[in-house]
Parts: sequence; structure tokens; C-alpha cells
Amino acid sequence: MAHLDHSETIVPLAELRRRYLPASAAFGWLVAGWRDLWNRPGPSVVYGLAVFAISVLIVWGLFILELDYILFPALAGFMVVGPLVAIGLYEKSRALENHQPVSLGRMMFVKTTSGAQVLYTGAILCLLMLVWMRAAVIIYALFFGLVPFPGLDHVAEMLFTTPEGWGMLLVGSVVGGLFAAFSFAISVFAVPMLLDQKLDAFTAMGTSISMVWRNLPVMLMWGAIVLTLFLVSVATALVGLIVIFPLLGHATWHAYKAIR
Repeated sequence: MAHLDHSETIVPLAELRRRYLPASAAFGWLVAGWRDLWNRPGPSVVYGLAVFAISVLIVWGLFILELDYILFPALAGFMVVGPLVAIGLYEKSRALENHQPVSLGRMMFVKTTSGAQVLYTGAILCLLMLVWMRAAVIIYALFFGLVPFPGLDHVAEMLFTTPEGWGMLLVGSVVGGLFAAFSFAISVFAVPMLLDQKLDAFTAMGTSISMVWRNLPVMLMWGAIVLTLFLVSVATALVGLIVIFPLLGHATWHAYKAIR
């Protein structure tokens, strides 16, 4: 029997995760997400409304409980858990791709290929968000000690007119950036992957990091797009989430499919 040499047909796993996509490909994902958003738009818009309503309730609760000092870390933490919250939007894009029926019920009660593994990923992301919020409080205490938070009306003066404020902004930005980069890397593809494939949570998160690292130019562009649109949502008192969140959710599915 002749010996079969498969050496030329074996592709390293690293290369399977490297697509050499240009940074401009991120805008193509955004266009594809926009198309999915307005293809049977009802469920996506309702999904966005639900995210907006829940976000407003959380912000209102922080003020009622006099926890407004963690408002900004909480808003930043939203980006940590955002990929998990968007799982119903991934499901709609997957259904459209496979020419299957789309419904709000299907998006709200998603059946993932990996089963409960997505819950483990969600728990890790929530823990990461809590750690970030605690770190933000510690950073404030390091620069301002026991000085009470002055409230949102005076926070700009505190941050931009004092040496302590500038120091806190610098350190907080560095620490927050590290948290954001890590959470983005482990989650951006992990949740779509668990929806689409039968994997465990840690394999999905590790693979997500690999996919991001090996496609860094386009993923940096995608991260910048996500951050910009999130800031637009914040600038519109979160109203922008009604459209922006579904748009980013659908687009993330196309990012996953392009790099998978």
C-alpha cells in the first residue's frame, strides 16, 4: 500500500485563525450588521428597546441608592458584558444566514450548541465587571482618599482642575484600558462561538483571544468602532442603544464568521 503524505495538506491551527483581513474589513461587518438589523427589523428594535430600558433602570437605581460614584465604571463595564447580552442578536443573524424563521421568542430564549457553557462565560464576564468596578473605586480612593464623591455636577471640575484629578484620569485610563482589552479579547468571539459550535467556555475564550491577536489590525479597527458607537449612545442619554446595540450585535456575528 502506497504511503500517503499529508504534510502538505495539514494547516496549522494558528493559520486557521489568521485571515489577514485589512482594517477596512471592519466597516464591511458594520454594513452587514445594518442589513441584518433592517431585515425583519421588529425583533431587533424590540431587543434594543429592552437593552435601553434595562440600562436606564440600572442608572436610575444607582442614583436612588446613592451609588452614582460608580456610574462611569458601570457604563464602562457595560462593554464587558455586552457580548453576552447580544447573544439573541447573534441568533437572529444566524437564522437569517440559514434561511430560518426569525422571531423575538427565538432571540430571547436562545438554544446554544454548547449548552450551559455560555453561562460559565457569562459568570466570568460578570466577575470581571465587578473586579473592574472595585478597581475603579480603589483608584479613586488612592488619589482622593476619604473625600466624598462630589456628584456629577462637579465631577468635571474635580477631574480637570486638580493634579489628583489628572492623575486619576491617567491611571484609571491605563487600568481601564487593560480591563477593556482583556474582556474584549476573551468575549468578542467566545459567545458567538459557543452559540455556533460545541465547545467548552475556556476553549472558546482562549480561541477568541487567538483570533483577536492574529487579526490585530482589523480587530483594533473594530474595537475603535464599537467604542465610538458606545460613546454616541452615552452622549444621547443611552437612547442610541435602541439602534446601535442591535447594529453592533449583528455586525459582531459577521465579524466572527469572517475570522472563524
